[in-house]
Amino acid sequence: MSPRSASVNEELRRRSRERLLQATVELVSERGYEATTLGDIADRAGAARGLVSYYFPGKRQLLQSAVHRLMHRTLQDALEREPRTEDGRERMARAIDAILGLAEDWPLLMRSHMAGILQAEGFIQCPEQQRLAELLRDTVQRYGTTDVDHDYPVLRALLMGAVFAELMPGAPMPMATLRAELFKRYGLEWELGVPPGEEPPGGTRAVEFAPIIVTGRSPAGQDSVDQST
Repeated sequence: MSPRSASVNEELRRRSRERLLQATVELVSERGYEATTLGDIADRAGAARGLVSYYFPGKRQLLQSAVHRLMHRTLQDALEREPRTEDGRERMARAIDAILGLAEDWPLLMRSHMAGILQAEGFIQCPEQQRLAELLRDTVQRYGTTDVDHDYPVLRALLMGAVFAELMPGAPMPMATLRAELFKRYGLEWELGVPPGEEPPGGTRAVEFAPIIVTGRSPAGQDSVDQST
């Protein structure tokens, strides 16, 4: 049998990596970070366990990449949903609602993510985080800022602080209160975005993942990716 082409191997790598990220979101949401092992993630993804270390240095890095992917996809869906808009204020409102909504929809996952950021490894600028950053920078720019390099980190810090406050065990702040403060900070009307208690046009705000479907399995029952190219 002739060897696979470089493009085929690249697509297999991409799919394997995506399945690992999705499996991480599912398992940490169900069990928590400590109760989820790399072996569990590989098994849920239908991937060889060696592929986890091939793509990610460790479980903490894998979790950050998985959550940043979820955040990126959730934010992208919010910004692009119908009715489409180029209005900077509406897009800022949608961005705020999307990030605050993640803490409400995925509390265990987001709490694990935030705890991980405070560990020694700190904040990891993975490809998924960079895509999230691009969307937030674009949101700030469309909002009308004249200094994206200053105002993007400020927005990121405000959103992270709000998520921490929303998830704080024993003393959580209501999403509506945090939303009101952020909307006041950016001069946004309450009716913009998706006010608490409402649903966006088309249904739920949460990203819906397709079931993990494993193809191209090796005789051992796990994915095989040629790592030589």
